[in-house]
Amino acid sequence: MGLDQIALIFLGALAGGLVNGLTGFGTGITAMGIWLHVIPAPIAASLVIVCSVVSQLQTLPMIWRAIAWRRVLPFVIPGLLGVPVGTWLLPMIDQASFKAGIGAFLVAYPSYALLRRPGPGSAIGGSAADGTVGLCGGVLGGLAGLSGVLLVVWTDIRGWDKAQRRSVLQAFNLTIVVAALVSHAASGLLTGPVGLATLAALPGTIGGAWIGTRIYRRLGDRQFQQVVMGLLLVSGLTLIWSSL
Repeated sequence: MGLDQIALIFLGALAGGLVNGLTGFGTGITAMGIWLHVIPAPIAASLVIVCSVVSQLQTLPMIWRAIAWRRVLPFVIPGLLGVPVGTWLLPMIDQASFKAGIGAFLVAYPSYALLRRPGPGSAIGGSAADGTVGLCGGVLGGLAGLSGVLLVVWTDIRGWDKAQRRSVLQAFNLTIVVAALVSHAASGLLTGPVGLATLAALPGTIGGAWIGTRIYRRLGDRQFQQVVMGLLLVSGLTLIWSSL
């Protein structure tokens, strides 16, 4: 592994860790576009999952008391069922089309969310809709460590405040990425190259998450929503650009 590869892996991990520490999700959508320039997609997908687990565990004590398990479980249980499906799909997916599709979604919804006026959330669909979002999030988690993408949009639609959103996102994401890590290990995807990339990434992940948590504590509800949507928008544009 060359110095240019190590540098980009570290920078991607630093950015992903910062976003994860700030929002409770986002390692994949932040780091993947950087990492895919220097490592193959299957290695990048496993690296996203490893770094996500590290940063989620690092920041978990900050939000532990805010987790309402009755709100979280309708997402988590279906999400766990979706993880092996995503892992199974990983070798079959067309990476360019996948990135372009996810990128387009991450441009469209945040653009709408940032332009609209703040208003009450919607309880549409109830627990059944929550479970469907959780299932799809699990599939994306097993596929590319992107378990938080759909959930962050859904918590915005629900209109939850900063603490509610962060606690649901982090509890869900931690559960899904741990399951995805086990699934990748069982499928033989945690190879030697993944281990080498992890060594280059971990310092950035840990340092970035530490910085992100300190910024999070300074944000109000509206600021948190704007930061999250802005990050999704930038990530969507990055994924589209990297798919060309």
